[in-house]
Amino acid sequence: MQLDLVANVVVAGVLTGLVYGLMALGLSVIFGVVRVVNFAHGEMMTIAMYAATVLFGALGLDPFLCILPAALAFFAFGYGLQAALVNRVIRRPEHTQFILLLAVAVVIVNGLLMIFGPSARNVQVDYQLESFELGRVLVDKARFYAALAAVATAAALFAFFRTTLLGKAIRACADNHLGALVVGLDVKKLYALTFGLGAVCVAVAGCAMVLLVDVTPPLGPAYTLLAFVIVIVGGLGSMPGALLGGVLIGVSEALAGLFVSPSAKGMFSFGLLILVLLLRPQGLLGKKS
Repeated sequence: MQLDLVANVVVAGVLTGLVYGLMALGLSVIFGVVRVVNFAHGEMMTIAMYAATVLFGALGLDPFLCILPAALAFFAFGYGLQAALVNRVIRRPEHTQFILLLAVAVVIVNGLLMIFGPSARNVQVDYQLESFELGRVLVDKARFYAALAAVATAAALFAFFRTTLLGKAIRACADNHLGALVVGLDVKKLYALTFGLGAVCVAVAGCAMVLLVDVTPPLGPAYTLLAFVIVIVGGLGSMPGALLGGVLIGVSEALAGLFVSPSAKGMFSFGLLILVLLLRPQGLLGKKS
C-alpha cells in the first residue's frame, strides 16, 4: 500500500511538473533568444489564471477552452511589451533590464490587487473530482488534461523552431546576433515575436494551473522564482531542459509533501537546485559557455 501511495504521488508530481515545465519553457525561450531574463514571468502567469477565472465565472467557459483566446491575447501582450519597452534597454547593462522588468512585475501584482483584491479565487469543474484508474494508480483528470495541454504546447513550439523558416530565423538570431543583422534579418521584430511566444507558454500554463491551485496576486513572485529554479536545474536556454527541470521539481515537491510536510516542498526544490549547481553548474541539459 505504501508503494501504491508513492506511485500515485509520483504520477501527480510528474503531471504537475509538466505544467511547471511549460511555464519555465517560456522563460527559457525568451532568455535563449533575447538574452533578457523576464522577472515578470510568474506575474504574467497570474494574469492568465485570473483571466480563466473571470471567463469561467462570466461565461461558464472551461479553462481549457480559455487557452486559445488567452494565448492570442498574451502573444499580443508579449510582442507589445518587447517592442515598446524591452527593446529600448536590450543593449543597456543587465541591471537596467532587471529594474525595468521588476517594475513591470510590481505593477502587475498591485494592479491585480486593486482589481481582484487579496482573496483567493479558483475554478470548480466536474472532472476535478474524477480520476483514471491505471491498475492501482489513480490519475487525476484535471492534472492529466493540464499536462496534456502543456505537452501539446511544448511540442508545437519545438516543431515551430525546428521546421518553419521563421523559427529557423529566430534560432539564427539566438546563435549569432551580428550574423543575423548582416544577412538582413529584422532582429528587433524577431525578438518581439520570441517574447510573444514565451508569453503564450505562460498563458497556456496559467489556464491549466488554475485547475490545480487557487490564484492570488502574490502568487506571481513565487512562480517567477520557481521558473528560475526550473530553468537553472534544466539548463538556462535549453528548451528540453525546462521540461525536464519542471518534472524533477514537480516530483520533488510531491515527495516532500508525502514524506515530510507540504510546507517543506520549497526546501526540497532548492536542495535540488544546490545539488545541480554543485555537480553540473550549466544545468542538466545546458551547455558550457
